[in-house]
Amino acid sequence: MTQRLQSGWDAALHIIQSLRADGHQAVLAGGCVRDMLLSRTPKDYDVATNATPDRVGELFPKARRVGAKFGVMLVRKFGQDIEVATFRSDGTYSDGRHPDQVTFGTEVEDARRRDFTVNGMFYDPIDDRIIDYVDGQRDLRDRIIRTIGDPVRRLTEDHLRTLRAVRFAAALGFEIDATTLSAIRELAPQLPGISAERIWMELSLLLTHPSRAAAWCLLVSTGLCHYLAPSWAIPPGDLVGKRLESLSTAPIGEPLALAAVWADESPALVRQLADELRLSNRLTDATVWLVRHLPLAQNDAALELADLKLMMAGEHWPPLLDLLRADLLARGESTDPYTRICTRAGQIPPEAVAPPPLLTGQDLLTLGFPQGPAFGEIIRAAYRAQLNERLTTKTAAMEFARRELARLNG
Repeated sequence: MTQRLQSGWDAALHIIQSLRADGHQAVLAGGCVRDMLLSRTPKDYDVATNATPDRVGELFPKARRVGAKFGVMLVRKFGQDIEVATFRSDGTYSDGRHPDQVTFGTEVEDARRRDFTVNGMFYDPIDDRIIDYVDGQRDLRDRIIRTIGDPVRRLTEDHLRTLRAVRFAAALGFEIDATTLSAIRELAPQLPGISAERIWMELSLLLTHPSRAAAWCLLVSTGLCHYLAPSWAIPPGDLVGKRLESLSTAPIGEPLALAAVWADESPALVRQLADELRLSNRLTDATVWLVRHLPLAQNDAALELADLKLMMAGEHWPPLLDLLRADLLARGESTDPYTRICTRAGQIPPEAVAPPPLLTGQDLLTLGFPQGPAFGEIIRAAYRAQLNERLTTKTAAMEFARRELARLNG
């Protein structure tokens, strides 16, 4: 196998050469081997070796122990972090996520404890040879995702593997082996045993990838979609899948991905679901904003100029347009609302989208406006009138404030 030189590759190769020079076995392992065989550029490179973590630390003094219990060291070379893991076999998985104990072992044992055949191969870059104990090459050729060994046992060890199977199948355009698929359906109710944070990590990869629609279809057909979060009730029909399919074929951001899935829910429920998945406040707020503003964008004819400008001023305006278009296409409706709102937005000069306010709090104080709830309301009302181009000068804004003050005193 030949591989284009790049920093990650160079770093891994240097580490392997150093381990070999010290008398150890060392090979590339896992997903990077799969990707190279598929002529894809790996996102990262992992090294597997029979050297113990202590010995890896001696050879690379600056290495960090990121998974000492599992024999994983992080070695930095050429500005790249490379995971170096000792060959091992895993014990029981009583928590459905991590092995209770590991035993350092052989190359064969290390291959057979992995999740799927396509991820269980090694590559020797020195001798340029694939080391395959699990028929991974066969399944790559046949475009199949299959567990290594008994699927129920392998998926029960780590329930997150059910989601990983879906992600790999969708991203690679592979089929899931029938017995593996049956096991996923059988074990779907056990998914809540995984932490919400881990579920979201997989969901994020699933939904932001260009294969998101295919991934959603698999989540539905396997029943996994019913166990992603306690309050997540999947709506009937295929509107979610169609909406995901109508989005860009490029990777998308997490807020847009989630809003596409939750667009039919109320903002309050979206916030609850986000809390159940332990999403960050920033991601939650962005997703809620998109879901809340989608109906406004859909009803563009009733949208005041001020509302349009306020939406345009938000950082999530471009994703909102993407969501609007995808939702219209998913429903089989005309995309005229999307075209009209884009046309209106294009006619607004950039400097008019979020201009400095003509009326400030200091102006109200100068006029003798009393502090209180009305203070902020007048500021907001004046700014809205300004955005609607009904107030265009400082003088007009001050007169607006005087009228409001007189009304309050009257």
